[in-house]
Amino acid sequence: MSSPAQPSGLAGPSSSARISAPNVAIAGVTGAVGQEFLTLLAERDFPIGNLKMLASSRSAGKTLDFKGKTYTVEELTEESFAGVDLTLFSAGGSQSKKFGPAASAAGATAVDNSSAFRMTEGVPLVIPEINPEVVKGIELGKGGIIANPNCSTIIMLMAVTPLHRAANVKRMVVSTYQAASGAGAAAMAELEQQTRDVLAGDPVTQEVFDFQYAFNLFSHNSPMQDNGYNQEEMKMVHETHKIWGQAGGAGDQQSAITATCVRVPIMRAHAESINLTFEKPLSESEAVALLKDAPGVSLIDDRADNRFPTPLDASGKDDVFVGRIRQDISQPEGVGLDLFCCGDQIRKGAALNAIQIAELLL
Repeated sequence: MSSPAQPSGLAGPSSSARISAPNVAIAGVTGAVGQEFLTLLAERDFPIGNLKMLASSRSAGKTLDFKGKTYTVEELTEESFAGVDLTLFSAGGSQSKKFGPAASAAGATAVDNSSAFRMTEGVPLVIPEINPEVVKGIELGKGGIIANPNCSTIIMLMAVTPLHRAANVKRMVVSTYQAASGAGAAAMAELEQQTRDVLAGDPVTQEVFDFQYAFNLFSHNSPMQDNGYNQEEMKMVHETHKIWGQAGGAGDQQSAITATCVRVPIMRAHAESINLTFEKPLSESEAVALLKDAPGVSLIDDRADNRFPTPLDASGKDDVFVGRIRQDISQPEGVGLDLFCCGDQIRKGAALNAIQIAELLL
């Protein structure tokens, strides 16, 4: 599998020593992913010099605790990045577009969790277990922007890439079952409130989604495209090609990918059903062996007890859980496999992946 070369001019190498304890800013610190940033930075003992907490003007002035110290949230502005070496962005695409370049210009390497720069030429799109080499040449404190892939893409590729490297995926069909966490803290709160409403026989509180969320499911709420796919589905297609080094390919050089994304009334952790067609046969036992050895992947695949991954297994966990690995009986000669995976959208699908990217730069 080929990987995209590091574009020139993004952030040049330096002869200076690497920063061992960078000054860190978190943009969007009061949101669900921002809060997970704080949890994971503490859990992983990420080295921090000074810490700056940034959010919108509505949240400015709030106080948050981190590792025994109280911080005051500051308003995110273009002047927020003086003296900052690393900025973790989870403030939304419009804010990233506005402030990401400002952070980079100030010398703060930006790891962005939004879709703002994912398909921008020259911006690496990174899953550290899959393509860490694309951040080569980027140094903390020297600017540059690195993009975090979409949560559904990350979870899918953690499960599929070890198999792709062994047998080359010709075609992938994925159906996602996406939790409220993917739409943020407000969606999680709405699902909780609607569940109470329905069980109490009260009118359903409905502010985030156009549909009742509790005890229901519906097509992913991202904008519909002219081709009939929604934006979330097309992200999975385009981002996979970029991460696998196929962004400039055509025809049989690219893996054919189609996706159907659905929002389900689960609080946290996405699930995905994936069907694969390979260039050469890959057996169930070979797939299991590859996934057992894959970093960031755990297997739950017990046919005897009908025990396979669930969103609850993945909630609050770092790994992507994979199971239901079976030969696709509709395809000849062992070239097809089915599998099912679950991953925590807030952790590996967002905050954890971004912090792992930052760890590559230490």
